[in-house]
Amino acid sequence: MKIDKPSDFNEKVEKFSEILRKFNRVHNLTNYKNISEIVDDSISPLEFLEYYPKTAIDVGSGAGFPAIFLAFILKDCSWTLFEPNLKKSSFLSYVKAEMNLENLNVKSEKIELSSPFIADLITSRALMKTKDLLKICKGFYDEKTQILLYKGSGVKDEIVGIDAKIYNFKNRNYVLIGGYCG
Repeated sequence: MKIDKPSDFNEKVEKFSEILRKFNRVHNLTNYKNISEIVDDSISPLEFLEYYPKTAIDVGSGAGFPAIFLAFILKDCSWTLFEPNLKKSSFLSYVKAEMNLENLNVKSEKIELSSPFIADLITSRALMKTKDLLKICKGFYDEKTQILLYKGSGVKDEIVGIDAKIYNFKNRNYVLIGGYCG
């Protein structure tokens, strides 16, 4: 699918970037400096999703990559961000309030401690090994759920026995699983 950025996308990215810089000085949320690279990395996989989701989960949301930028584009999608680190989940809640992101719900807990619900999309960026992530997300996906993982170079060994597609963009491997098969 073609990525259709809303007219206010760049303005929202700039506002998010300002909030992140302010928080990062005090709380050291991330070591990333180039926001345009983070944005490209976050939204590029939209091109190969089978369909746009109505409900999505981001596991280990950290400083909000990729979920915040995906939520800017997928405005009709209800996002649940799981981040157990209190300073990071507080940052995400602040971003939600400051930017009036009504399609975000921030949970300050591990996903495996939350009440399960089926999502159309689950995302996670370099949080843990693929099979471990699928295990902790059990109950949140079914055969129709798209699972999108932002991975590095060693991903092929992680997905042995899983029906998955790997897409590459710059130095990133994106793994798309159309429901857990293993």
